[in-house]
Amino acid sequence: MDWESWQQSWDTQQEFYLPEREERFRVMLDVVAAAAGPTPRVLDLACGPGSISRRLFARFPEARSVAVDIDPTMLAIARGSFDRDSRITFVTADVAEPGWIDSLPDESFDAVLTATSLHWMKTDPLTRLYTDLAKLVRPGGVFANADHMPDPDTPLLNALDETIQKSHQERARITGALDFEQWWAQVGRDPALAEEYAGSRAIFDQHSGGDEHPIAWHCSRLKEAGFLEAGVAWRSINDALVVAIR
Repeated sequence: MDWESWQQSWDTQQEFYLPEREERFRVMLDVVAAAAGPTPRVLDLACGPGSISRRLFARFPEARSVAVDIDPTMLAIARGSFDRDSRITFVTADVAEPGWIDSLPDESFDAVLTATSLHWMKTDPLTRLYTDLAKLVRPGGVFANADHMPDPDTPLLNALDETIQKSHQERARITGALDFEQWWAQVGRDPALAEEYAGSRAIFDQHSGGDEHPIAWHCSRLKEAGFLEAGVAWRSINDALVVAIR
């Protein structure tokens, strides 16, 4: 199995929606460097195929990562692309469920990092997750969440952003970029991933979609959960990197 190709195709599919994705990752890792130095211990939360951990190791070769997800296809790609890399440990757990932290190693983290994942969660489980994360991040450590955080009070600006995104996606399609549904359809056609794909589809069928919240909501919930500060490290019109300091 060519796990590298699957990893790369996932990145291209994500960039279809997020043309600033690499800049977002760069700022996230700048925060990690400032908070933890060159050897951070990181929790890659809702890790998907390991996009954050891949960039983490490229920048910090001596970093360590615990990568957690529930999706079998994502974890198969991640495990395959990090085969024999002792710097990363994979954990299968649903971060939306109470008690998920019991599956983790019994230690604190310098940073918990996540991207384009928590908007899939409902409000109550996400609020509970933030409380869990405050227990996992060491004092002085950080939690960084890069995700869709639209502001309902700026409808005209949001409409402009929609136009910008549509133009970007039209250009990307010309070069052969796949959208989310097309990427998953490609997975479904690969017999080597049949079992994992079936498991992923079962998870999708059990979820009716999450709740998106504006930046201020995330910052308030994180401080209520026990973080000392929370604010914006990077943002576009409807996407942001919120960082909370423990």
